[in-house]
Amino acid sequence: MMAEYLLFATERYALPILQPLADALRAAGHGVHACFADGAAGARLPEPLRMISLREAVALRPRAVFSAANWVPTFLTGPKVQLFHGFNVEKREDARGHFRVRGLFDLYCTQGPATTAPFRDLAARQPHFAVVETGWPKLDPLFRDDGGAAATLRAPADGRATVLFASTFTERLSAAPHLFDAIAAEVARGDRYWLLTLHPKCAPALFDRYRALAGPNAAFVETEQLMAAQRAADVLVADTTSVVSEFVVQHKPVVTLRNRAPKPHMLDFDDPARLPAMLARAFAPDAALRAAIVAYADAIHPYRDGRSSERVLAATEDLIAGKLGRLRGKPLDGRLRALQIRAKLGYWGFG
Repeated sequence: MMAEYLLFATERYALPILQPLADALRAAGHGVHACFADGAAGARLPEPLRMISLREAVALRPRAVFSAANWVPTFLTGPKVQLFHGFNVEKREDARGHFRVRGLFDLYCTQGPATTAPFRDLAARQPHFAVVETGWPKLDPLFRDDGGAAATLRAPADGRATVLFASTFTERLSAAPHLFDAIAAEVARGDRYWLLTLHPKCAPALFDRYRALAGPNAAFVETEQLMAAQRAADVLVADTTSVVSEFVVQHKPVVTLRNRAPKPHMLDFDDPARLPAMLARAFAPDAALRAAIVAYADAIHPYRDGRSSERVLAATEDLIAGKLGRLRGKPLDGRLRALQIRAKLGYWGFG
């Protein structure tokens, strides 16, 4: 039976998370609409998905609302499904970071065992939401036909090994200012090809510096191309960005500058001058590193079939059908946040 569904985002980096889900909904014959706010306002997903206003979203009465943000307009109809905007990379304490429950969502679609167990423990104590491990829609393109997008990005390498650089916007954790000279030297040498990208919230001056490196040995990659870039690259250079976890899921090595919580699957270092040596290790990983990469990947996201979006839809239907149990009413702090969201969006109608 055809139904209408709504996608919600507050930042541009949510678009690659929502796109595979939109594709799965359309493949199943459903109508797909998107309503974006804050940093995602003005961004678009390709047609035939329809971009709509908040009031149109209320009138739509969607069967479910999928959010790749920390919050969602609770006055919209349908269950509110949390998809997450990244992996748990331990930038903050759990209570303030990945495992913060805000009393807004009905279903949490977790990425793998490492996050499923903590959220199920939280749901047992706060039974106003359900938890289903589905995998993450954003990673679906890593494991299925991407229409040649990755091959197109890699083509200018002309047989050279390819390195992706990605950085978080959090100033105290960002490698972008510290690694620029070392990366520029690597690009100039030209023995490897570089794909360069930055978090959309990074300073404009940093964007200008990294874009200026583009040429025969490097290309700058926009946020919307990030998944194709991860598929195209052999090794990642990064910091505490969640791209580290996304990349490792492919069983590929990562080099990190001053990661906040370094793990055995990372080649972490603190001196930018050591970048060439760290790259040499990444391109010749030993058995211990390869085993650590596989173990971590299986813990955070064991799904490599490219069908996490379909599992999200199935979990949502199970919730609607009552197969996930009866949920309790939202807590007081969630209801207060719901009022704050109405004020933020300037919407006081009934919905």
